[in-house]
Amino acid sequence: MEKRPFVTKGQLEEIVKEYPTPFHLYDEKGIRENAKALKEAFAWNKGYKEYFAVKATPNPYILSILKEYGCGCDCSSYTELLMSESVGSVGEDIMFSSNDTPAEEFRLAAKLGAIINLDDITHIDFLEQTIGKIPETISCRYNPGGLFKISNSIMDNPGDAKYGMTTEQIFEAFKILKAKGAKEFGIHAFLASNTVTNEYYPTLAKVLFEVAVKLQKETGAHIKFINLSGGIGIPYKPDQEPNDIKVIGEGVRKVYEEVLVPAGMGDVAIYTELGRFMLAPYGCLVTKAIHEKHTHKEYIGVDACAANLMRPAMYGAYHHITVMGKEEEPCDHMYDVTGSLCENNDKFAIDRMLPKIDMGDLLVIHDTGAHGFSMGYNYNGRLRSAEVLLKEDGSTQLIRRAETPMDYFATFDSLPVYDALKKNTEEAEKDCQ
Repeated sequence: MEKRPFVTKGQLEEIVKEYPTPFHLYDEKGIRENAKALKEAFAWNKGYKEYFAVKATPNPYILSILKEYGCGCDCSSYTELLMSESVGSVGEDIMFSSNDTPAEEFRLAAKLGAIINLDDITHIDFLEQTIGKIPETISCRYNPGGLFKISNSIMDNPGDAKYGMTTEQIFEAFKILKAKGAKEFGIHAFLASNTVTNEYYPTLAKVLFEVAVKLQKETGAHIKFINLSGGIGIPYKPDQEPNDIKVIGEGVRKVYEEVLVPAGMGDVAIYTELGRFMLAPYGCLVTKAIHEKHTHKEYIGVDACAANLMRPAMYGAYHHITVMGKEEEPCDHMYDVTGSLCENNDKFAIDRMLPKIDMGDLLVIHDTGAHGFSMGYNYNGRLRSAEVLLKEDGSTQLIRRAETPMDYFATFDSLPVYDALKKNTEEAEKDCQ
């Protein structure tokens, strides 16, 4: 499989005239087509709903596009709840899935009418004490422990994950919650990350469906929904075969009819909370080559850094790179593509074969639409970049401006040092223009 950018060199050359590099660029057409395909893949389930994982791409403009396709918001923090509310997603359009949750976050989730997904059995009493009652609709996060396998291949290790309740705990939790007034129940689990196989969701569904049947039978709790969470990945590398959401949806349907329908549970709604699958391929980081270094290795320095895209530094994650305008040239130069942070892991690529890169070349770093901008940070005083939407008609829209030094200094605004910082910033900007 060949990875091609969703934007041309000509388009980018026009875009960078208005928005200086680096910036994250999103493909509205691709986002819409993908949201529509997901909805169609699960149309067989009457209550199906996608709760987009806000943590992946926390931008109101993106959330508003997805809302047009019936998507809600999966939130995990106070600020994500506020962002969800800002685009009109409230009530059961919010799934609040958090862990180690502060009281004020439960209070806001309850105020907004969100479905609260409890991560631990001890959170039952904590929630009740915090908001004064147990909501009538409640969900519990499940972690069966051990290794999660598909066809004898180990996909992940839920036993090492901090999330969710054990099998024994979730049965006990349902009984306690029911006694405290809960009437509608949900089950949620996330057992593997970034799977590039059509088997993951159906396999996970079978585990959850079988637990759901036992839970409803043994506790008498009415299970309203089962949330398959995230975990459907994308092909970051060109040689990976992408997931087929139609095949995945059909696989879940078959297991649904095999397990839930015979148990009289054919009314259970299926929920998903996909972030990476929904957005990652439809975003890229646009950056420019600004330095080259010939020492023990060949280095290309770009104007982006790990503050703009943390995944390669944090996980050693692969992100494909296209040198714009040189797609047809041979990849006969080996480079480390680096940023400017004072950390040696600030590298977008290590020993990557690419076409010869000249200073000023525009580079597109692929698949940054999820967990790209959102994981940014300000180490070394580096500032977060802009986010730009490439609209369906080819025009662009700024959906988040780039940070300025005064944004970085803003939290000093009530301190004596602030005026000096502001004065120095203004003088520096004047001198450097």
